[in-house]
Amino acid sequence: MSPSSAGRAEKLGYTNIKVYHDGLPEWTKKNSMVLTPQFLKVAFMDKDIPHVLVDVRSGENAKKGFIKGAVTMPVAELAASIVKFPPKEKKPPIIIYDQNDGSDGKSAARALTAAGYTSVSVLTGGIDGWLKAGLPVQTGSLETNIVYVPKLRPGEMAIDDFKKIVAGAPADMLILDVRNRDESGAGMIKGAKNIPDEDILDRLAEIPKDKKIITYCSTGVRAEMAYHKLKEKGYAVQFVNAKVEINGDGKYTIERP
Repeated sequence: MSPSSAGRAEKLGYTNIKVYHDGLPEWTKKNSMVLTPQFLKVAFMDKDIPHVLVDVRSGENAKKGFIKGAVTMPVAELAASIVKFPPKEKKPPIIIYDQNDGSDGKSAARALTAAGYTSVSVLTGGIDGWLKAGLPVQTGSLETNIVYVPKLRPGEMAIDDFKKIVAGAPADMLILDVRNRDESGAGMIKGAKNIPDEDILDRLAEIPKDKKIITYCSTGVRAEMAYHKLKEKGYAVQFVNAKVEINGDGKYTIERP
């Protein structure tokens, strides 16, 4: 967990706390993540967010019931089929599912992270977890070719546009740094205001409604969460879906996550 989260956990009485200082970007270079069936549906499918969904069961099992949009790629064939995936430079979100024990999914995820993919997740519970959540499946033949066309997420600001705003510092816009205080204390983009994502709803009075708000964090995840909170409160807001690193002088580097 983050340093600020660790502090809150300590106040709640927890003692066996570990802080992973390198954060999510470094973790995903060598490890996969997990996501729930409901998160896959709401965060990707319902919002039509481009992703690669891979069914690593045998072809015969997959035909009996699969998740809409999945491509079939049995785990035994995946290593030889990595060339079918989009270039890793495009950083496609890859979501893998198998049967309920997850061993094939984890094996496939390890192969993809070893090949340099940095946004790989395993669906918790596999197809069984999907069905248990009451979500629909399809039957018949699955696609075998991966099609991935990246596009901006709802509310996302293009990186080049963000750079222009940082350079120009327009008076009618506010750049909102939603990282925690430990992160922002090590360096912030010049002119930005820091309000951690977890504090936004308690500090709305500090965020002007007569300005356009642009949120950023270190990976884009919290920036998007802050975007939705502010959007629901009537703010004109966009977020930056990017990996942002800042030094003590306010100089920054930014790239797609």
